Amino acid sequence: MNSTLIALIGVACIFSGTLLGFSLQRILPHQHLSKDSHEIVKLGAGMIATLTALVLGLLVSSAKNTFDTLSEGIVQTGAKVIVLDRTLAAYGPEAKALRDQLRRTIAVRLEHLWPGAGRRMQDAAAFERAKGLELIEAALRELAPKNDAQRQLLAQARQLTADLAQTRWLLIEQAQTEPPVPFIVVLLFWLTMLFTTFGLFAPRNGTVLTVLFVCACSVSAAVFLILELNRPLTGLIKVSNAPLLKALEHLGR
Repeated sequence: MNSTLIALIGVACIFSGTLLGFSLQRILPHQHLSKDSHEIVKLGAGMIATLTALVLGLLVSSAKNTFDTLSEGIVQTGAKVIVLDRTLAAYGPEAKALRDQLRRTIAVRLEHLWPGAGRRMQDAAAFERAKGLELIEAALRELAPKNDAQRQLLAQARQLTADLAQTRWLLIEQAQTEPPVPFIVVLLFWLTMLFTTFGLFAPRNGTVLTVLFVCACSVSAAVFLILELNRPLTGLIKVSNAPLLKALEHLGR
């Protein structure tokens, strides 16, 4: 679901409601625009506005929670990667190849999700297909500890690797959540009807038209934020890569 396209469609639909209201104001008989009619329309518009505000608030809150959860997952991943590297370093020279593999895995993950300047982001499926952690898990199973200290360090390394693999798949699964399309359609319909009532009784002048257009853009921006925050790994608004960059700096030291 292209969030920018949906937001632009939202602006067009919502502002079209305003223009429809202006048109109806010109063609409807005078009795349909009387003070009594105005009160009833205001009552209906207030009900729609309340429903829309409630739904928008809930959607923004839910999308922000999704974004924050993935951001926290990235932070935890960075911390666990550093601890895993330190554990492998304490294990001994036998784990040197594993430490190199861990560094390559984090570098590839950063390249998949946060490509360098001038480069396009790779397909998110490439992140799902990455097998770096699986290779580390397989190599850990091949290690043969020589004493109790190495056995304890190996058990810790295996647990950390399992935690990293679980966090990775949680991030992938959580990034799949998006608002259902019918939900967005109903929300845009409510907003269009609301702006139609605005145009129905608003004075026809440039100032009013400009203000209503800005309002339509603002509401559509809220829809854009909802869609973007629900895709924190692939959207325009992405979680920060700072935790993994910091982890990469410490790996191999």
